[in-house]
Amino acid sequence: MFHFWLIQASSQINDTAKLIPLIGIVFVIALGVVLLNQHFQKNLYKQQLEKEEIRNLQQQELLRSSILAQEKERKRIAQDIHDELGALLSISRMHLVNLEEKSAESGKALQNIRSLIEKSLSSMRKISHELMPPQLETFGLVKTLEAVADHANNAGGIHIQVDVITPLPTLSWDVELGLYRICMELINNTIKHAAANHINIQLQYNQPSLECYYKDDGIGVPKEEKEPGLGYKSMQGRANSLGGRIEFYQPENGFKAAIFIPVNE
Repeated sequence: MFHFWLIQASSQINDTAKLIPLIGIVFVIALGVVLLNQHFQKNLYKQQLEKEEIRNLQQQELLRSSILAQEKERKRIAQDIHDELGALLSISRMHLVNLEEKSAESGKALQNIRSLIEKSLSSMRKISHELMPPQLETFGLVKTLEAVADHANNAGGIHIQVDVITPLPTLSWDVELGLYRICMELINNTIKHAAANHINIQLQYNQPSLECYYKDDGIGVPKEEKEPGLGYKSMQGRANSLGGRIEFYQPENGFKAAIFIPVNE
């Protein structure tokens, strides 16, 4: 009996020993399946990230191309207004001045006509400069913003201060134009809606980004305006088209904005 039990136990041990390699193979296969699944999921996630990045880059490039096309059209219209309409108005004014000198009887009427033409010339220059500020291309971003500040300060009602905290690198035309448009939109919003007395614009270079900090001491954005308006979306679009971002803040007093745009020295 005991001998039979030993034989049976020995047989069970042999069967178990035969199963161990099979169990090992099954374990290796299961581990391989888990690792392959993890690798597949990782590759799938990586592909999704790459597709999302490509999609974002394409959208950014489309936005940038759209804005550059708009600016190109603005420049063309500004040049046409300045060169063609400006020349015609200037010639008309010259003829009126000559008529005024020769005709004493109709001088008053001619003076009124000349006044209207001079107002038209002034409006034409203003529209042309707003479409494409000539000083921006000639003197750069800082000088142009300082000129805007001087003009506002001389007009009274609000004081604008432009501070350059650190030396700025040479900026590309699209960066200068984009940041100028954003600053002008912020200034116009403050003047029209904020009832502010002071505006401060700070520029600094914090490698690799150009940073612009804007603040005023006005009444801020009304609380009932939950959704950003077209102007805010336009500013965000311009910043995004340059690979940067804009952030808006609502402190207890006034309004603040921060623009970050990557630039190369």
